[in-house]
Amino acid sequence: MDATDDRLIVIGRIVGLHGVAGEVKLESYTEPRTQIFRYEPWLLTSAAGQSEVRGCRGRAQGKGIVATLPDVTDRDRAATLVGCEIQVKRSALPRPKRGEFYWADLEGLEVVTTEGVALGRISHLLATGSNDVMVVRDGGRERLLPFILDDYVKAVDLEARRVTVDWDPEF
Repeated sequence: MDATDDRLIVIGRIVGLHGVAGEVKLESYTEPRTQIFRYEPWLLTSAAGQSEVRGCRGRAQGKGIVATLPDVTDRDRAATLVGCEIQVKRSALPRPKRGEFYWADLEGLEVVTTEGVALGRISHLLATGSNDVMVVRDGGRERLLPFILDDYVKAVDLEARRVTVDWDPEF
């Protein structure tokens, strides 16, 4: 898998309104959260459709982020955007450092044990206080595996779309 592909990656969403001048509250999935403004263009996606936006600005405020979007100058227009996902092309994100991975690149990968036993595919990942966790699904079965390189995760091969883990398949 190549970092130049054009898959759309969800990096946040519009969750509310701030004031009367058209500012919106964001939930950012980037780290740090204000990094969301470094990637563009944004593709705002909702059930009503999609629109491309460039030049968004914002600031951290409390536990969230307040953003100003171009051409959104009143509360009524901003209200139409609440609930939109904020997506960018995967190619807009920088290449991860060696040993680091974007969750979006791991989702869908096959998970096998070091003995070659298939455990399923990564449905999604969860952040916990101590480490990330892969949610691996195989039919009706779901496993939660810690994403700890070298301890449990022995290899990540994005080209082969496979993660090799040291894990008991009965667990």
